[in-house]
Amino acid sequence: MATENKHITENERIFYSDGYQLAQSTIDQGLTNATLFSAIESMYAAIDALNDSIVALAERQKIPVSCHKGCQWCCHQAVYANSYELHFLSEKIKVRFSPENISKLLETAETKFAATSLMNEEEVAKYKSSCPLLENGACSIYEARPMACRIYLSTKLETCLEFYHHPDNEQNYPALIEFPLQAGRMMNEGFMAALKEYGIETAEFRLEAGLRIALKK
Repeated sequence: MATENKHITENERIFYSDGYQLAQSTIDQGLTNATLFSAIESMYAAIDALNDSIVALAERQKIPVSCHKGCQWCCHQAVYANSYELHFLSEKIKVRFSPENISKLLETAETKFAATSLMNEEEVAKYKSSCPLLENGACSIYEARPMACRIYLSTKLETCLEFYHHPDNEQNYPALIEFPLQAGRMMNEGFMAALKEYGIETAEFRLEAGLRIALKK
């Protein structure tokens, strides 16, 4: 196992290794939906536990973490997920949602995709439209949400509001905690690397694009 970037920190190397080992263990067991999904759940659980520790530490240091159920400002911007995450997410949706609700979800994803597919990266970054999974101000499949959603922790609600209402303001960006962002990204990179070595190619999609593909299978 080796990372392509030789300039990563020791912490980043550790998280990369954790992701790699999770995927490698799955391959050693025999790669099936069951073993793959179990590994993804373990990776998510590790990041969730890290976030809980960060939030607890922030509270002890009187640093507010603004994210909570019902706070949905980040759910209106571009979200990216890897193909194995989308496979996991879509299968959870198929189990949890009724056929009617899946049809509604697909329609919402198609509508957002029709808009975002015509944009360049800069336009997508500024575009605000609710996530297809957002329902009554909360994620409708929260436990299966992608890594990108899990590692987004803001310490200043006003920066999120400003980014939502005025995305062209280049002096403002959500005040995110950097450590979970790095940890989640590196775990995903390690996970992808092990799958690639095994011969499984992965790809990254915007959520609306990935859902419209995965839910039609």
